[in-house]
Amino acid sequence: MKDTEKNMEEVEETLLSKKKGEGLALTWDVFLQEGKKLGYIAAPMVVVTLSLQLINVISMMMVGHLGELALSSSAMAISFSIVTGFSLISGMASALETLCGQAYGAEQYRKLGNQTYSAIFSLILVAVAVSILWFNMEKFLILIGQDPLIAYEAGKFIRWLVPALFAYAIFQSLNRYYQTQSLIIPMVISSCVTISFHIPLCWSLVFKLGLRNLGGALSISISNWLNVIFLVFYMKYSSACAKTRVPISLELFQEVGEFFRFAIPSAIMICLQWWSYECVILLSGLLPNPQLETSVLSVCLLTIGTLYTIPYGLSAAVSTRVSNELGASNPQAARISVYSAMSITVIELILVSGTLFASKHIFGYIFSSEVEVVDSVSTIAPLVCLTVIIDGFQTVLSGVARGCGWQHIGAYVNLAALYLCGVPAAAILGFWLQLRGRGLWIGIQIGAILQTILLSVVTCYTNWEKQVIKARERIFQERS
Repeated sequence: MKDTEKNMEEVEETLLSKKKGEGLALTWDVFLQEGKKLGYIAAPMVVVTLSLQLINVISMMMVGHLGELALSSSAMAISFSIVTGFSLISGMASALETLCGQAYGAEQYRKLGNQTYSAIFSLILVAVAVSILWFNMEKFLILIGQDPLIAYEAGKFIRWLVPALFAYAIFQSLNRYYQTQSLIIPMVISSCVTISFHIPLCWSLVFKLGLRNLGGALSISISNWLNVIFLVFYMKYSSACAKTRVPISLELFQEVGEFFRFAIPSAIMICLQWWSYECVILLSGLLPNPQLETSVLSVCLLTIGTLYTIPYGLSAAVSTRVSNELGASNPQAARISVYSAMSITVIELILVSGTLFASKHIFGYIFSSEVEVVDSVSTIAPLVCLTVIIDGFQTVLSGVARGCGWQHIGAYVNLAALYLCGVPAAAILGFWLQLRGRGLWIGIQIGAILQTILLSVVTCYTNWEKQVIKARERIFQERS
């Protein structure tokens, strides 16, 4: 307790000195320097996230050329796996962006290592529970009114994704372990090697060995495990991880409680975001001509998911920078990180959305050779561009929330905006007003706009000095 009080006194003295003029001033040079720091993390994280996303996209591209049934059932299975498993694990793992990021900034390296082990243990337990649900996916889809043929094929597909779920649980924990220390290059190398291996592997399993859509699922599982194996070996043997590499001990169980205190609201915050789009896919299966509607919306969702990797890289960067600076008692540096990240986001979104709109008549052919699917994709492309812009802003703002430990606020915002506004609006526009797939998409964007506005207001009125005090209290009180 005395150590805690001493550390808190040091924090207060540091904050007082910075208020007297010793802290960072928001000058152009400081702004550019922070932009470089963000870029150093964000650019490699874009590669990492894009490579991970491309594992699913490449599998969908190859399976999509087997026909509408193969594409729609595989898309349904991947959507279900994201809703019930991958989003849950990713959301819970994002708690480490607060815990490990602030611990690293405060130079509490042993705590960082133990938190990572605790997260791996906890997420594997979650994966066991989720895998039971996946084995009963076919019955669930039929129960909620999905086409029986699509449900049968989707059920077979998702069973082959179960090994990928366990690999994903370990990967997401290691991903945050490296990210919060700005050790991005090992993840880049691992991801690039994995995606290079995945392309011939998926082609061989789908076409050469005749496994068809099941080959796509198996290739996803194998590639995810390859990624994990590389990162585990690097963590164990690299000198770059020497400070935070601690022996596995019973201490990991002591951190489980703290992990879940942040993991549960983190999961709610991120899952509510992911689930809103997956709800659109599931609702599309209830429309007339479900194979076409599901295929079109799945292509749009995969396109957005691929482009989402760019703002997500910025989100990971600003989360790391904000959490590190708060842990190190630098409120002004955290504030500047936010300003710099939002400026970069504006430029990026203008370029990406403009490019996507210019190619709206082309990119549908990447996923399907069916003319009907491609034509439908081109008509909904302007809405996809709007989605890219809205999601870009809210993704970076969510990164700020994770860096500060505001996951509970993010959860309330997402619940109100997306589920009290967005999903009901999508259902009304899609079914009652009979706008079908376009109506579903417009409705969910109404909720996304409200979500972005609310997160912007929270960020604008943040007291960064108070966030520093909260971060240090959390780190040192838990240690005591």
